[in-house]
Amino acid sequence: MCRWSSGCFMTDELDKLFVLPPCEEPLQLLHAASEYLVVDKPTRLLSVPGRSPKNRDCVISRLQAEYPGATAVHRLDFDTSGLMVVPLSKSALSHLSRQFQQRSVQKCYTALVYGLVEQDSGRIDLPIAPDPEQRPKYRITEEGKASVTDYRVLGRDPEANTSRVALYPVTGRSHQLRLHMQALGYPILGCGFYAHPEALSMADRLLLHATELTFTDPATGKTVRFESAPPF
Repeated sequence: MCRWSSGCFMTDELDKLFVLPPCEEPLQLLHAASEYLVVDKPTRLLSVPGRSPKNRDCVISRLQAEYPGATAVHRLDFDTSGLMVVPLSKSALSHLSRQFQQRSVQKCYTALVYGLVEQDSGRIDLPIAPDPEQRPKYRITEEGKASVTDYRVLGRDPEANTSRVALYPVTGRSHQLRLHMQALGYPILGCGFYAHPEALSMADRLLLHATELTFTDPATGKTVRFESAPPF
């Protein structure tokens, strides 16, 4: 049996092999507009239905019970919590998709990482590709796709040997934030894929939360911004 404490943090890439444990936490609806919803996803809830028929519970299936037109335009990893925008119509899906493709959507994540990050801010520019020998993991390699993350230190705790950082993904590669912080030498606490044993043992979940989301309202054309305080 796979135990969470052993570091077996599963994503929807693994759910075809495993039955994921049920998520008892509610999905919080933060904003309901005519063309979209903004929700706060709890950790260990899929964004979209999994491949296994036993892994159907997810953000989209929960929303479709009340909003039949709800569909996914982006995702958060299974164990990442925080903000998601969910379009309610084909036109909204098309509008928001273009924004994500053009990288005009601004995203900020908050993470708690192992160690005292030396620089107050910086940019991590390291290409990422799937790791063929350790699927579903990814790796940093020159053969990978361009991947860029900006970061800013929000605080340091010398006693705990941790830092709180704001992460701004310029690109949107799978596992980008986890890999980039690990490559910098400061793995995200509770990350079962890339944290070393000590960093993994310091949290019972991945300490990564989608904190801010800014995009253009598909109906009004106005810029809208949403925030969600991290639960750690």
